[in-house]
Amino acid sequence: MTKTTIAQAFSNGDFEKTYPFIAENAVWTVIAENAFMGKQAIIDHCEQVASYFKSVTTDFKTLNIIADGNKVAISGTAEFLRDGTSLNFVSACDIYEFDANNQILNITSYCIEEK
Repeated sequence: MTKTTIAQAFSNGDFEKTYPFIAENAVWTVIAENAFMGKQAIIDHCEQVASYFKSVTTDFKTLNIIADGNKVAISGTAEFLRDGTSLNFVSACDIYEFDANNQILNITSYCIEEK
């Protein structure tokens, strides 16, 4: 997988595909919410999020992808529905920093829930 496809998979909630590409000492910072230090903490949180995704219908839309060297930024939206009713709509931007081996070193996520 390329840096861009790894980042896209993670941003679209297809976490399992990205696990081999997360460095042991990686950090995922969700601005104004939480920080997950280390590969296992990131995977544990991904599993919780994936469990929620399985309980709803998700509609991810990627709006922009910017890749430059070892960094990839992805912006988009996500809508979460249950029984045809919108539960939540989020605009988000994830910024990824990779090492020379396509391993994720840092993820910074900005998530804005729209009312």
